[in-house]
Amino acid sequence: MKAIRIHQYGGPEVMHFENHVLPELKPNEARIKHHAIGVNYIDVYFRTGLYPAPQLPFTLGNEAAGEVVALGSAVSGLKIGDRVAYVAALCGYSEQANVDANKLIKLPKYISYEIGASMMLKGLTAQYLLNRTFPIEKGDTMLVHAAAGGVGLMLCQWGRALGAKVIGTVGSAEKAKLAKRAGAHHVIQYNEENFVERVAQITKGKKCDVVYDGVGKTTFPGSLDCLRPLGLFVSFGNASGPIEAFNPGILAQKGSLFMTRPTLNTYTADRADLVAAAKDLIAAIKDGMVDIDVHAHYALKDAAQAHIALEGRATTGSTVLIP
Repeated sequence: MKAIRIHQYGGPEVMHFENHVLPELKPNEARIKHHAIGVNYIDVYFRTGLYPAPQLPFTLGNEAAGEVVALGSAVSGLKIGDRVAYVAALCGYSEQANVDANKLIKLPKYISYEIGASMMLKGLTAQYLLNRTFPIEKGDTMLVHAAAGGVGLMLCQWGRALGAKVIGTVGSAEKAKLAKRAGAHHVIQYNEENFVERVAQITKGKKCDVVYDGVGKTTFPGSLDCLRPLGLFVSFGNASGPIEAFNPGILAQKGSLFMTRPTLNTYTADRADLVAAAKDLIAAIKDGMVDIDVHAHYALKDAAQAHIALEGRATTGSTVLIP
């Protein structure tokens, strides 16, 4: 089969579309024939070595959807032909993958493979951010950076449905329209406006209860200035680069703030938590609270082009690869 393999860390040019032989299935694994593969910024982190892989070479990608074509001897609850989706480290950019069966979620027939490949990492991230990291309640005010991105659009939609006042930041007028359409009450174009000043104006000085920041370096420490006393800064990504070391005394100076750096792996480490989160996400999609919009499609062999667009901030919504 074919896969995108990384033999050394670097730019998009290190992504090689080549033959790869899968090992024999372990007893707890299922083999999945991919129909759609999610593209996420975490893939860039692994490609560049910001997040080191266990070994080189490795197959890029953490999210995909497809059908079960083989089962390990100890797997129960699945059968050949089942439609599934998953988040699992370093196997997604491939025609097929061996995946721990405990990582698999069955897809209802009304959810396409493309949506399935877009909903697991990004959708489950939105789910835990809104429901567990900072449980949004009616009347809360939330700031979402990169509001037109895959996670950002879901945060805008779902946050508004939960009753929050949603403020989003974006980098262009086109992205502003997308964020507004998704549910943001106010959208700030950070290239044209000072987002800290605009948040203060919008909230009449009260600021936000929570900031969801997947951007990182360029939005910090401005994000802290958007929080009310005892507010929560949630740093869940580094699209502009990681936040450099800072004095935690800053949190005290700006209002006894809280800060967390959560990961999906931690929130879904237990199978029961994964199933519960996926059930909540699927229900939100079915009820129309979350509408996952796949904005771009690339052939698997053209994955490098998808990364160029992603790193160039040229993407909105979700991007998928098609084997």
